Amino acid sequence: MAVTVDTIAVALGRTAPDAGTPELAQWEMWIADAVRAIERRAASLSVDVASLDSADVDYVVREAVTDHIKHPDDATQVAVAIDDGNVSRTYRSSRGRVTILPEWWEILFPTTSRRRAFEVDTMPNPTVLR
Repeated sequence: MAVTVDTIAVALGRTAPDAGTPELAQWEMWIADAVRAIERRAASLSVDVASLDSADVDYVVREAVTDHIKHPDDATQVAVAIDDGNVSRTYRSSRGRVTILPEWWEILFPTTSRRRAFEVDTMPNPTVLR
């Protein structure tokens, strides 16, 4: 598993935070949080983390962290007005923590069978005698 702060910066299309800054520490913590969430899910499913495809793990960690950086909290709109100037920013709602979406879990731990609501056989059974 090789997701780094530089990897996250590339995914976001911006430069990595400077060394020693709180933002760098946040990114590193969020990477660790995503890895920990994967480790806990693997343990609950009795799966060895080492057996997971490392490229898939890296993808999920990268996507979870970049999503969290883009949408860090559950604020929907923040507006600041100073004198005659206004600045407003709108965020999509988030859980306020690094979250791994269900489709990303499916990449790491694919289910073997798809669930169906119900199944109806409309053909008569030819083996039943009348």
